Formats: sequence, structure tokens, C-alpha cells
Amino acid sequence: MLHFSDMKSAMEEGITIIERGEGVHVFDDKGTRYIDGLSGLYCASLGHSYGDEIGAAAHEQMKKLPYATNWTVAHPPSIELAEKIASLAPDGMNKVYFTSGGSESVEAAWKMAVQWQQAMGQERRRKVIARKNSYHGVTMGALSFTGIPVCRTPFDPLGIPTVHVSNTSNYRHPHGEDEAAFCQSLLDEVEETIEFEDPSTIAMMIAEPVQNAGGCLMPPAGYWQGLREICDRHGILLCSDEVICAYGRIGTWFGGQRFDYTPDLITFAKGLTGAHFSMGGVLMHDKVAEPFFDGRADYNNGYTFGGHPTGAVVALKTIEILERENVLGNVNSNHAVAEEALNSLTDIPIVGQIRGTGHFWAIEVVRDQATREPFKGEESEDLFKNVLSEALWERGLLCRLDDRSDPIIQIAPPLIAEPELWGEITSILREGLELTASMVKAGTPPHQSATRPI
Repeated sequence: MLHFSDMKSAMEEGITIIERGEGVHVFDDKGTRYIDGLSGLYCASLGHSYGDEIGAAAHEQMKKLPYATNWTVAHPPSIELAEKIASLAPDGMNKVYFTSGGSESVEAAWKMAVQWQQAMGQERRRKVIARKNSYHGVTMGALSFTGIPVCRTPFDPLGIPTVHVSNTSNYRHPHGEDEAAFCQSLLDEVEETIEFEDPSTIAMMIAEPVQNAGGCLMPPAGYWQGLREICDRHGILLCSDEVICAYGRIGTWFGGQRFDYTPDLITFAKGLTGAHFSMGGVLMHDKVAEPFFDGRADYNNGYTFGGHPTGAVVALKTIEILERENVLGNVNSNHAVAEEALNSLTDIPIVGQIRGTGHFWAIEVVRDQATREPFKGEESEDLFKNVLSEALWERGLLCRLDDRSDPIIQIAPPLIAEPELWGEITSILREGLELTASMVKAGTPPHQSATRPI
């Protein structure tokens, strides 16, 4: 059974079998080449070129010590990796707790926040503030924070009390054209929500540096500094969910280095190993770590594969390659190239806002540019699944088309991509978008079957 997929269509029409990868491309079992325009799921940051080198490092570790826990004992690879991560992190963030992936990291951060609050004498603090349309994972704890209704409602009631505030999409916001006013309205809402919920019941606020779900939602200037001040004043821990953004996706090791803030907790996964191993973790500020190291609190949490020695070696080799090849420099130099290329699509009538940074971009698709009216319901689903998705797929581009909120296309190629790839991606996007726009203008009904997953 595939993940997040229409299994009926898969059974009726068959599925694509991805057989191998090379650089920024993957190939199916028929030899068809595709641009890996989403880095797998934002995780194959080094593309598909370093398997021999990373595999050799993993092989050596497997020969020496294929497995050991981080339960009451430690091993050299996890120690070395924790030291390396701390050396790349914002000042004051010096302790690392390892998990198996993103959802575990998010839940581990909440457990850490709650137990930290208990050590501070704040027994009532359990609640979390998250953002609307955010995605923090689908295990039951992480799902509590996820703000996408279609992901949540089948599993209500969820386990962790969470309240959702507005995200940072300015596209249709009443103050969206005035960055300072927009930022202040978002911060005012957070403040009002905290007061309504009672500050003494809130353990943590969680948000991504650039929100993935909803389409690469950028923060306005001053937003993160405002969150930092509000959380400090109310005794709430601020968690920066960087499962996607960390390790170079937005051009820095961590989001705070891109937007000038220091959180209390950072969750990470995906890019840590370049998708060569399933691994994640929580990076914590010294103030959060302190009670767990001075005896005031025990962190009551653990994972069988957290800090896996082979995974740690894979992560260390991935970071070594990122540094050696100046991959973050490549992302930053490509930012302007990507921005210019994607903005050239705004002459297409159904292209609304284009937003993002580094190798993390989204195009919001609209029915009307002037009114910013989105596509909705069956029309949106048909156009995305049966026209645009098929057009991009046939032209060799794998990306994300998501209509769980307002319809978007997301582009996030491997961080090693050359500037020319952005031109090739944009050319394919133009053909697919123009085809879709012509069908909308003519009122042509989409195909009747969904042949590609989104």
C-alpha cells in the first residue's frame, strides 16, 4: 500500500517504478528520465551521486559496530555527530537528542518541553500553539500539531491539546501588502491566543522557518523576533521545526541563521543524511538541557534506532560532502536564478503568487490573477490530477502538486543542482501551466481519470 496515494487508481492504471538515480535525475524501470524536482520528499539534498562514498562509510561502520543503543550507553559515531551538529548550530544550542525521523523528532520536542516545564515547577503546561495548514507529521502527537484538516479529522480526537493561529501567507491577508502591519497582526493574534488559552497551560509553540504546507510561506521581517519575545515573556518554549529547512534547503544550516533568531528547540531530519538513512533529532538550547543534566529532571523518552551508529556515520559523511562541495554556497547563488526563472511565469493567467527561498519554492495557482480567486473542490482536483500533474510528469518533472489548502506547485530540487536546471524546470512548468490555462479559458472538462499521484 502506497503512502498518501489513491490506491484504486494505482490498481487500475499501474504505478511508476523508480529504479535508479543519477545526479538530479531519477529513472523508472522503462528507462524514462525525470528531474527529481522535490528531492524525493525534500530529503535527497545531495541528489543521487554520492552513494558509493556514503555507502563505503556505512560499510566500514557496519563491519565495526552495526548497531548499539543510546540507552544508558553511547558510541563514537553519535558522539561525533552531536558535536558536529552543535558546531554548526546557533549560539547556545549545544545538546542533541537523536531520533529515527521527523515525526519522532517533533514528538520528542514536545515531551522535552513538557518535562522541562515540570522541572521549572510548571505542572499545568501541556498545550501547544501551532499554525494553520502546517504539517508537522502524521504520528498521533505530531498530528496534533499539524494544521491540515484533511490529515487530522479522520483521527479525532487527538492526544495533545493544540490551538492553531494564522500562518504567514500574505497573499490574501488584509494587511498583506504592508509587511510591518502584516507582521504585527500575526503577532497580535499569537498574543491574544495565549491570553485566551491561559499562558500557564502552554508548554511550547512550534513553527517552521519557512512553512512547507500551503506552499513555502515566508515569514515577514520581524516575525521570528516577535515570536521570541512573546514566548520569553510568557514562559513558553519556542520550537523551530526544521525537518525540511535545516541542512541547507534554505541556504543555511539552520533557519535561525537565515532569519536571525535563536529558538529553544530545533527539530530536524531529512537533509541530515541526504536521505541515505532514516535519522532525525532535536537540538536544544543550553537552558532547556540544563535540568536534564543537573538532576532536576529525567527525560522519559527513547527510540530503538535513535542515534544509530551507521546512521550517524552516514550523517557525518553527508555533512562532510555538504561542506567540501560548498553546497550551501550553491544554494545561495542559485536563489536569484530560481527567483528570476520562476517569476517569468507570472504572464500565465493562472499563476498567482510565487514565493520561496534557496531551493524551496512554490507557485500558487489561481482561477483569476486579479481577484486571486483560487480553484476549489472537484475543479481543483481534476485540473491538478488530470491535467497539470500529467503534463508535468509526461515532460519529465517530478514535483509536488498540493490542493489540500489553496492549490500550489512546489519545487525543491537537490541542493547540488546547477543553475541551468532552474531554466529546464521553468520551461516544463510553462508548458504544463499554459496547457492548463488554455483548458480553463476554453471551459474544456479535464480527463475523467486521475493517472498520476499528487
